[in-house]
Amino acid sequence: MRGFVPTPDKIVDRMVTKLFARRPPTTTDALLDPGCGPGAFIAGVIRWAERNGRILPRMIGYESDLGRHAQAVKRFRRFPNIKIMCADFLTAIDGPFEYIIGNPPYVPITELLTREKETFRRRFASAEGRFDLYLLFFEQALRLLSLGGRLVFVTPEKFLYVNTATSFRRILANYRVREIELLAEETFGDLVTYPAITTLDSSDDGDTTTMVRSRDDVERRIILPKEGSSLQPLINDYKTAADTNGLVLGDICARISCGVATGADSVFVRKSSILDPELAVYAYPTVSGRDLSLARSDVYSDKSMLVPYDGFGKLLPPDKLGALNTYLSQPKIRQRLEARTCSERKPWYAFHDSAPLPEILRPKLICKDITATPHFWVDVEGKIVPRHSAYYLVPIDPNQIRQLCDYLNGPLAADWLRAHTQRASKGFLRLQSSVLKRLPVPASFATDSAQNKRFAARAAAA
Repeated sequence: MRGFVPTPDKIVDRMVTKLFARRPPTTTDALLDPGCGPGAFIAGVIRWAERNGRILPRMIGYESDLGRHAQAVKRFRRFPNIKIMCADFLTAIDGPFEYIIGNPPYVPITELLTREKETFRRRFASAEGRFDLYLLFFEQALRLLSLGGRLVFVTPEKFLYVNTATSFRRILANYRVREIELLAEETFGDLVTYPAITTLDSSDDGDTTTMVRSRDDVERRIILPKEGSSLQPLINDYKTAADTNGLVLGDICARISCGVATGADSVFVRKSSILDPELAVYAYPTVSGRDLSLARSDVYSDKSMLVPYDGFGKLLPPDKLGALNTYLSQPKIRQRLEARTCSERKPWYAFHDSAPLPEILRPKLICKDITATPHFWVDVEGKIVPRHSAYYLVPIDPNQIRQLCDYLNGPLAADWLRAHTQRASKGFLRLQSSVLKRLPVPASFATDSAQNKRFAARAAAA
């Protein structure tokens, strides 16, 4: 099974306790572990039964990896009521199950084959956007959960708020989600993820609230939105503090995007002070997220990006690149460029992503993509080309750029961003264009262009 991550026994035991809380199993009950690996959760159920003097339910584990399947079979061969299937759980038809417990595999869409993605999109409502395999395991498990049954899963917390999981959250809202416990970042060692334990029942006992236990031991009850919107503002107890008249940052910006990804910054990004004058005609000042400093209010750059595109963002042919073509054609440099994945679909010297220079080379705001505290800097002259670890925001009205920067660096915007953005490692925030576009801004920023843009978007969605 791809994406297998061993679950510490301490977490296994905590999850098993949640699984059987106030409802111990009987011999006629069936329990499922949909990605059992060598059998950590099944072993945890056995430990629980021995400690509490309880009988074991019938148990079935699914494991598609031959080696781990063999380990589990050997481990539980003395238990006649335990069956380990060597099969793909996403095609399972067993069930229903009174209990389901597990740690679904974490496999991003980038690691799936094209035919797999096509199949999954046909079969699963949660296979939308840049989905992860754990969402599909979650959806499949819910299909196999019996009426009155209980499920306990440990997964990344991202399903609580990312746009990709909107459809899955709609599914989840149809169940009695009893508790979401946010676990410490280091729960799975060096694996960079914020895990969460979700406990839910397939029955409705009349209570529509979900208990969320934060990492700092704060408990908060929320109601899952039926439309599948992000749970993060609810979990963070965010309250709208300003009258924005529905205006958001995406309405007043011509573009909000991450910076240019060259796929080979070591080749295309050079120190400006030592740049060959013949290459300087192809160079633009550039910054990464790391280059942005709180010690300055503007954007300072001591590096240059060599850009093989014209002023309209169109890739130049090699015979129009002069000294840049000579530089890029050096054997070691060309070999480095041809080794990039983008070279399979683009000319060998093209950037990994496009370079929309007409939109980038305008007065704009720039921010880090990952930061402890969101902060925005002004590129008032519009000369900077941000790299992929920074985001840039181009206001429709450049005359508002200073005022907008002040607002974005103020407490209202900061509170909103802390309540709505993903968490990266060590508690840092991960900014994304889809989130930035939804940031509310005061109605005073409205322009005719912004109004037209917003109304057009609403009409298209209607």
